[in-house]
Parts: sequence; structure tokens; C-alpha cells
Amino acid sequence: MSYTSYFYTHAFSVNSTDDYDYYTPVENDLISFSALLPMSNIYIPVLYVIMFLTGFLGNLFVIVVIDKRRKKNRRLVDTFVMNLALADLVFVFTLPLWAVSAHYDEWPLGETLCKISSFIIAVNRFSNIFFLTCMSVDRYLAVVRLMDSQFLRSSNCAQITCGVVWIISFFLGIPSLVYRRLKDDTVCWEDSKSSFVQGMNLLTIFLTFLLPVLILCLCYVSILVNLRSQHSRHSVKIMLAIIVAFLISWLPFNLFKTIQVIVLMSTGDLSQEKRVIVLSGLMLSCCLAFLNSCVNPAIYFFLDQHFRRRASILCLSCLGQGDVHQTYISSNSLSNGRGVFRCESEYRNAISAFHHA
Repeated sequence: MSYTSYFYTHAFSVNSTDDYDYYTPVENDLISFSALLPMSNIYIPVLYVIMFLTGFLGNLFVIVVIDKRRKKNRRLVDTFVMNLALADLVFVFTLPLWAVSAHYDEWPLGETLCKISSFIIAVNRFSNIFFLTCMSVDRYLAVVRLMDSQFLRSSNCAQITCGVVWIISFFLGIPSLVYRRLKDDTVCWEDSKSSFVQGMNLLTIFLTFLLPVLILCLCYVSILVNLRSQHSRHSVKIMLAIIVAFLISWLPFNLFKTIQVIVLMSTGDLSQEKRVIVLSGLMLSCCLAFLNSCVNPAIYFFLDQHFRRRASILCLSCLGQGDVHQTYISSNSLSNGRGVFRCESEYRNAISAFHHA
């Protein structure tokens, strides 16, 4: 049996074995994706295990760092960052299942896990881009419409928005839970020739890529035109890095998926040569897309000075030095409104003064 369970689930209803029957010249049997992409049953499981480890540790670290910060001192964007990290954390728990499936060229884990894993992937895909869009709109309001957005940029409104995003994402993920099933006890699939599945594919591409990219472009064009302070430039730089990482990760998959849907809707089938290109492209672009759930923590750590300071304080607190650092940050926050250490010497002087007080 072919290596379809892993791929079909990852590609969000790519095709059933009936849709993409790939036959060898000698045997009337379905060729595996490990034959389509040699050694893929080795390097893809390894890649997924690495993604799981880095994604789990990275996103868990982001959640702990933000959660340890006092609520009254949290930035509004931290609410969206924490929810984004939570969505990625839940998603990476499915990667070991796909590693097993990729290694054995089939889905050996039963229909229940087939459905649940497909549902989690769908919810993660929707919630990821929705939270990124919310973060971008928040930056737009903070830079361009600050005086007119007091309520929209309140903590309560941000929490309500996150709740709405989760509800919408769960609702849009239901088709993957309902229509995904196990075929012949080895293939986790959906019938992509179904008009409903094709419609969901087009809706997913629109909601998770085309519409959000349009909103992001409008937000950041307005932001760049109205940028004034250095602090705003720094926060926008971080957001742009996160969005660029998302676009690089998901653009290839959406391109291949769009090509597949258009061809199937227009001709009803693909030639053998097109199947090779589309299947190979979708398989590899899936790996790239899922890598996105691992890179955001690295972006926060290397580009966000605020997050890096909080992470350092958390690590120091684990060593029994947290009270000193937190006291200094609280007093510094009252004096300058941001709690920023200007230089290393000032930091050491503050610690020294605290001990002599």
C-alpha cells in the first residue's frame, strides 16, 4: 500500500488513492511516495522528529516566559503571541504520528487518530494566520490609529478576539474531522473529487492565505508610511520577520494546492507527468509549511529584546536571583515606562545598589 496516509492528511484532502492512482509499468499497484522521492521514508521522519523537539521546547518556552510576566505589565501583543505559541505547541504533538506514518509508508494508527490529527492540523493552519493577522492589525492601530483605538487595544478586547479566533478555527476544522477516514486500514484520505472538498480547498486557500496577505499588506503599507518612533520601528521589524517566515513557509504549498484544485476542477484529472510534479511539490512544501511552527520562538528570542530580557530573568530566577532582577525592572518601569536596561554597566550598578540598600 502506498505512502498516502501521511501525505493526504498533511496536504489537507490532497486526494484519495482513487484520484491519484499511480501505477508501475510492471505491476498494477500503487507506487509509494518513497519511490516518488527516494529515501523520503528516512529523511522525512528524521525531519519531523527534529521539528517536534524544537517546536515543543521553543513554543513551551515562549508560553512560560510570557505567563511569568505580571498581567499588568504584559504587552497587548503578548496575548496573541501566547495563543499563537499554544496553537503551534498542540500541532507539534502530531508530528511523531506523521514520522511513524512516513517511515512505514502507510497510516498504521487507526481511524480515530487519523481524524483527530487531521482536525488539529486544520485548526492550527487557520488559527496561525488569524493570530498573525490580529497581531498585524494591532500594530496598525498602535502606530496609525492610536488615539481612536483605545477599546480595540484593550486587554479584554484582545482576549475576546483570541476566543473568537479559536471558535472560528475549530468550526472551520470540522470538515477535516468529519470527512477524513481510514481506507483499507492503511490510508487516511478524503475524496478530493467531491465538490464539497474542492469547495473547502478553495475556501481554505482564500481564508488562510489570499485574504490575510491582502490585510497584512494594507496594514504594513500604512504602518511604514506613518512610522515615527524607533520603538515602533523595532516592533514592526519583529512582526515583519514573523510574517515573512510565514509567507516563505506556506507560499509553495498554497501554489501547488491551487494548481491541483484548478486542474481537477477544469479537467477532472491530471496527466502522469503533472501528478509527479504536483505530488512531489505538495509533499515537500508540506514539510516546509510545518517548519513554520518551529521558527517563531527563534524570531522572538533573537529579534525581540523585550522577550529576550524576560527569558533571561526567568532563567536567573530559576537560579535563585529572580527577585533582584524583578525589583529592578519594576522600579525602572515606573521611571521610564518600558523597563528597559540601557546598557550592561547600568544593570550591574542597579544590582549593586540593591544589595547596599
